[in-house]
Amino acid sequence: MLRKHVIPPGSSGLPSGRGGGTAGLDIPSLATVLVTSESSEHPVDHLFDGRNGPGGTRWVASTEGEQTLVLVFDVPQTIREVAVEAEEPVASRTQVTTLAVSKDGGQSYQEVVRQEFNFSAPGTTFEREVWNVPAAGMTNLRVTVQPDKGGRSSSRATLTSLSLH
Repeated sequence: MLRKHVIPPGSSGLPSGRGGGTAGLDIPSLATVLVTSESSEHPVDHLFDGRNGPGGTRWVASTEGEQTLVLVFDVPQTIREVAVEAEEPVASRTQVTTLAVSKDGGQSYQEVVRQEFNFSAPGTTFEREVWNVPAAGMTNLRVTVQPDKGGRSSSRATLTSLSLH
């Protein structure tokens, strides 16, 4: 069962009283997931359900604009890779995904990856990236998703999967 909390946009990702997927680490048993927004049809739980790839289940924000996911680990973790998948079957847009890590319980973050996913339906609708991010003692992992770099559409942030190795 995924432990999660919906947090206000712009929140630090620091729940009170806490320090600190699929193929790879079992995220639901290792962390609490904080998310700024999720639609009832596409909750954040879908990121960790193992139904990946084109046509897989996915998380979709319930509101427009930049969204944040924070994994707050129960105990510090050593992470070597982060894999993300995103699918946009309808709109043409550029989604910017940023990955940042914390080793001090979410007091500070170091950005380690910033990636643009270019969707151009009906041709390019699916992106998968695997990032090497060797980090020992990681207490928090923050993923920020800007749904449309150009800000031209009413797109919502979305990811199909998030896995850690």
